[in-house]
Amino acid sequence: MRIWHQSFTVLDDVPHYRDALARHLSGAAGPDNSVDLHGMRAGTYPSDYPGTHIKYAYLSGLHKDQFVGAALRAQDEGYDAFFIATIPDTAYEEVRTLVDIPVVTLGQTSVLMAAQLGRRVGIVNFIAELEPQLRRNMEVYGLDRIVGPIRQVDRAFTDIMQAYADPAPLTEAFTEAARRAIAEGADVIVPGEGPLNVFLADQGISRIDDVPVVDSLGTCVRVALLRATQHREQGLVASRRGFYGEQPPRGLVDAARTFYGLAAASQT
Repeated sequence: MRIWHQSFTVLDDVPHYRDALARHLSGAAGPDNSVDLHGMRAGTYPSDYPGTHIKYAYLSGLHKDQFVGAALRAQDEGYDAFFIATIPDTAYEEVRTLVDIPVVTLGQTSVLMAAQLGRRVGIVNFIAELEPQLRRNMEVYGLDRIVGPIRQVDRAFTDIMQAYADPAPLTEAFTEAARRAIAEGADVIVPGEGPLNVFLADQGISRIDDVPVVDSLGTCVRVALLRATQHREQGLVASRRGFYGEQPPRGLVDAARTFYGLAAASQT
């Protein structure tokens, strides 16, 4: 099986994270499968930090088409699943209507897995401005009842990138934030953004006290493989009913994207 991984980050801007991510996802996929990493196009953001855009509704939405173009390419190139590897699940609703290969997202999938391990999910991340998107998404998914506190580690993006050389400060900051979420009722923890998730998995952190910590990225890869098998063997695809499910003809999609100058951009 081949999985197309799509990040919200320009991965070549953060080589330590990119390399750790490749190791982790390859391990989760196993020897007979592959996870091909894809980031945003070079120059998408004014710096290596995607949070400069992700906290704004318009700018965050503007980047959806990079995910749309990537998903269309993934299906055209014979990938077995498409993995939206950012916790706000960017362009999920749109992408799911456009391709028949399974679409797995970090936010929805990790919370669904967490719901099997506890009754109240706490999310620990480092971009506080993501909370409105996460709350809205969980309401749309029908998961808002089980998602409780969303708390931040007292560290910035640059600190997380540097933590591979000195892991203790970030480990302590995550533990403190997780314990705050636990004190507010969480009995299972989902790490938020990908860099934090990869760091924790790299450090072997799967519990804080007696509360499980979900490996969100590894879980998503394994779910993508399961969904890909179901698609291949049973023809299982997403619902095609209604506004949020009906699939437009590909020619109509290509013509509209060409008119807006999006088709050529997605090939770069």
